[in-house]
Amino acid sequence: MKPKSFNLYCKDIVEIMHEGLFVVAEDGTIQMVNKALEEITGYSRQELMDKPCTILRCDACKLMRQTTSESWCRLFEKKKHMKRKCHIVRKDGSYVTVLKTAVILNDEDGNPLGAVEIMTDISELDILDTKVQQLSRMLDQDTVFHGMVGYSDKMKKVFHLIEKAAQSDFPVFITGESGTGKELVARAIHELGPRREQSYVQVNCAALSESLLESELFGHIKGAFTGAVQHRKGRFEIAHKGDIFLDEIGDLPMPVQVKLLRVLENKTFERVGESRSLSVDVRIITATNKNLPALIDQEKFREDLFYRINVIPVHLPALRERKEDIPHLVDFFIKRLSSGNKGNIKGLSPQAMKVFMDYSWPGNIRELKSALEYSFVVADSELIRPDHLPKNLSDSASAFPASTSQIKPVENDQKNALIEALRQSRGNKSEAARILGINRVTVLNRMRKYGIDLSRDIVF
Repeated sequence: MKPKSFNLYCKDIVEIMHEGLFVVAEDGTIQMVNKALEEITGYSRQELMDKPCTILRCDACKLMRQTTSESWCRLFEKKKHMKRKCHIVRKDGSYVTVLKTAVILNDEDGNPLGAVEIMTDISELDILDTKVQQLSRMLDQDTVFHGMVGYSDKMKKVFHLIEKAAQSDFPVFITGESGTGKELVARAIHELGPRREQSYVQVNCAALSESLLESELFGHIKGAFTGAVQHRKGRFEIAHKGDIFLDEIGDLPMPVQVKLLRVLENKTFERVGESRSLSVDVRIITATNKNLPALIDQEKFREDLFYRINVIPVHLPALRERKEDIPHLVDFFIKRLSSGNKGNIKGLSPQAMKVFMDYSWPGNIRELKSALEYSFVVADSELIRPDHLPKNLSDSASAFPASTSQIKPVENDQKNALIEALRQSRGNKSEAARILGINRVTVLNRMRKYGIDLSRDIVF
């Protein structure tokens, strides 16, 4: 095909492109748009033609309106191509993640005539990245009931309730002590529900400050605060049509509680730095190990929000309340650990199993798993003996007997176990968290709760 003939078909080629393409004049007005760009942006061709390209509100664009430069855009000043990931704002206000390539068009004398920009919608890749991150945390968990092991009547009732709750679209509220598996319950509800093919987004409400958490949940626009150099989709926007899991909801700051209540009631929210309301369709799953009614009495949690999230309550029993499941859990974790470690450990000796059955497990399943991981490192025989167990476990066996009449209150168990873990770790809170099978934030919360002072209460 001759070049002149080829030029006749350029317009048709541009129209069938999957990537969005538009041409801007030297003054920044849009002069040409293809069909793909209309689909990506939500604007029609007529709405874009002769409009400034800033209508797309791309957060990567760096405008140059200084008197020292004749160029209004850095692209024209540098006179070279640009390629980067960025966000544009659709007509309906939603963000689209795109890979943008821009290049200057010059005349025969090298003078700029305008620029051509190509945008590839990579929003689906963002969603897949989120799913990969979530699934990577699940890879080391074999499936019994969606990662949960339980043969007791209490757990069978929980599994039945999970199956029922998954089929509804009402908010689910998961309660239970730290380490009981609330994250697995939330994931199971998503996988069993009608939104299973859509996004599943998880947020830890205790992991971020108030300002960062608000941006994490609802997103922000470029320039909303110091450091906001790009538009950002919030977790609610990413979870549209799917499920969002808000873990440790009891740590949600009051101002953010107000915004969450609005999402539950009106299914709308606003990004940080923007007054425009956006609609969202998500099913909300929440979890906490705190006593929310007590927090309501202390005016630290909104009563109206509690009633909105507590539509379908799912309570996970502590491990000490279902000790008949301990042998099954031990077998489950030993099989999994044996497949990933060298050695020939077959199980627990009768004496070690008695320690496991007598212990109160303040850290629940997470602590049990951690204890077995420790034993796999130090054991020198096929059977794990009591001397192969973490010191706090074997020492606590006599302190926390199995008999219900002899068991101390749960809070006293937690305090003593925490003091022992801090003693073993010589005050290292992260190491104490590992010993107990809980996270560092929980260690700090319990230290505050029980008034534990390292310099006063811990003897190394």
